[in-house]
Amino acid sequence: MVVSAFSDADWAGCIDDRRSTGGFAVFLGDNLISWTAKKQPTVSRSSTEAEYKSLANATAEVLWVQKLLSELRIPHPPKARLWCDNLGATYLSANPIFHARTKHIEIDFHFVRERVAQRLLEIRFVHTDDQLADGFTKALPIAKFRIFRNNLNLKCG
Repeated sequence: MVVSAFSDADWAGCIDDRRSTGGFAVFLGDNLISWTAKKQPTVSRSSTEAEYKSLANATAEVLWVQKLLSELRIPHPPKARLWCDNLGATYLSANPIFHARTKHIEIDFHFVRERVAQRLLEIRFVHTDDQLADGFTKALPIAKFRIFRNNLNLKCG
């Protein structure tokens, strides 16, 4: 079973301090096994930066899940898939040239880019309407919330 994740952030979503909230959902096959929503510790200067910080956090979680599966001797493909709805963050993960305007996220850049270069992680673009992590980072209207809940395979008890 493949390990996959959806990563999202709301750029400057907090009106008090303009920090972003990042979130992700990690799946083993179709099963949700890990998720989080957390206010980012620093202010992001662009939506790409906020998304990339969330992408790096999701990458760390995916690596942890893969290590756990290996220790438990549960077979899984070596390459995980991470879905992101920000084209800038998606392109940064595959671009070997580090641009001066992104130096403030250099550590996250190298952390994710190294896994992509080693072919252990594949970053794919997902349209915002299909972003499964949306409910972790922003308020949703009831109809979208129900879709969000169903996409996570959660049942109303």
